[in-house]
Amino acid sequence: MKFTDFYARQVISAGPYEVTQAEVVEFAARFDPQWFHIDPQASQQGRFDGLIASGWHICSIAMRLIVDSTLTSSESFASPGLNYVKWPAPVRPGDRLSLQASVIDARRSSKSPQLGILHWRWQLFNQHEVEVLDLEATSLFDLSPGKQS
Repeated sequence: MKFTDFYARQVISAGPYEVTQAEVVEFAARFDPQWFHIDPQASQQGRFDGLIASGWHICSIAMRLIVDSTLTSSESFASPGLNYVKWPAPVRPGDRLSLQASVIDARRSSKSPQLGILHWRWQLFNQHEVEVLDLEATSLFDLSPGKQS
């Protein structure tokens, strides 16, 4: 999508994405090697009664879904960060995650009109419609001549 396609209160859906045990363990082994993410047997004795995905893995899945559904071929070039990130429920192998992105605001910068600023909320839900990720992000778009179409 192009920056001009975004508008306040717009809702964008993407997915589903099925989470596998192999990817939960692989991601965690590389980036978040805590026992409840990497050890299926030990995690059975833990607070969550089984293996759960790293929150950072879940953020990566949301990023993949948003890129595939909206940011490919856009003028997006960076993000200054997130306002917040929450993981209200665990993600388990076999979960099917769907993204709902809600546009809060899409505007041109008052200081630099060739800069588009998109403020949006991303939520991931599992197959039971339980929210597993909630974050607010800001994305920047280069609206310089030649970048728009």
